[in-house]
Amino acid sequence: MHTDLVAALDIGGTKIAGALVDSSGRILLRAQRPTPAREDGETVMRAAEAVLTELTTSSLWERAGAVGIGSAGPVDASAGTVSPVNVSGWRDFPLVERVRAATGGLPVALVGDGVAMTAAEHWQGAARGYDNALCLVVSTGVGGGLVLDGKLRTGPTGNAGHIGHISVDLDGDLCPCGSRGCVERIASGPNIARRALDNGWQPGPDGDATAAAVASAARAGDPVAVASFDRAAQALAAGIAATATLVEIEIAVIGGGVAGAGDVLFTPLRRALRDYATLSFVRRLTVAPALTGTDAGLVGAAAAATLGGRPGETAAAALG
Repeated sequence: MHTDLVAALDIGGTKIAGALVDSSGRILLRAQRPTPAREDGETVMRAAEAVLTELTTSSLWERAGAVGIGSAGPVDASAGTVSPVNVSGWRDFPLVERVRAATGGLPVALVGDGVAMTAAEHWQGAARGYDNALCLVVSTGVGGGLVLDGKLRTGPTGNAGHIGHISVDLDGDLCPCGSRGCVERIASGPNIARRALDNGWQPGPDGDATAAAVASAARAGDPVAVASFDRAAQALAAGIAATATLVEIEIAVIGGGVAGAGDVLFTPLRRALRDYATLSFVRRLTVAPALTGTDAGLVGAAAAATLGGRPGETAAAALG
C-alpha cells in the first residue's frame, strides 16, 4: 500500500482540527469540531473522534501511514498523555492510545502545540533558514517550541520551549497551572480580553468581548484596549528575552490568533523587547509574525509524525 499521507490533529482550547497532509505540507482534507473544553474527558474525546471519523471514512485514508498530534500542553510524549491547562477534562489523558485505537493501529506521534507550530515554521515559515529560533503560539493559551543548532528540540516529554508557563510577574495572578504571573495568564487571548473588561472596556453593540474585538478597539485608539495589549506585549517580551538569554535564539516567531492583531501587538512587543533583551548577544533578536497561519498546528503535527516522535531532527530534513 502506498502511504504518502500523514493524518494530523491540532488540539486546542477552542477547536480540534484534523487533516490529511502530503509530504510537501499540502493539506488535502480537513475536519474540525469545537473543543468542549469545560466538559468531561470522554466528551472531549468524542469531539476528537468525530474529527478522526471524517478523515478515516475518506477515500484518501488508505494512503495515511501515521498520525501526528499537536496538543495544547503540557503533554507527555513518553507516556502518550495530555493534560492541557485549558481543557480541564483531560488530565493525564491517554490520547495516543485512544487515537491509535481510533485509526486502526497507526503509529502516533505526540508533541505540544508550540512544538508543532515550530516544526511548521522552521520547515516552511518565518524561521526557515534560522538555526536558533523560538516559535510561539499565542491564542487561547500560550505555547512554544525551540530550534537549536538547526534541529527541532522537543525535550523528553515533548514540551521544550513551553514559554507560556514561564513566570514573568512573581506576585502576579494565580495561573491555572498552579504558578503565578505566567506569560499565558497575561498574554493569552482570553486574558487580554479579561483585563480589558476588568478595567472598564466596553464591547460594541454586537457584544463581542474577544481579544480580536479588543484589538479592533485598540486600533481605534481606545486607551484601555491599548493598555491591555501593551501589558500582553510586555509579558511576551520578558519571556522571549529570558529564553534568548538562556539559549541564544536569533528569531522569535509569533503565531496564533492573538498574532492576528498585527501592529497592535508587535509594535509594543518590539518596544518592550528593547527593555528586556539588553545583553550584547540578544540585542539583535528578530521578532516576526508566523507565516504558516492557522495551518501551522496541522502541518507541524504532520511533521512530528514523519519524524516518528524522535527529537533532534528538523521537519525540513525529514519532510523536505
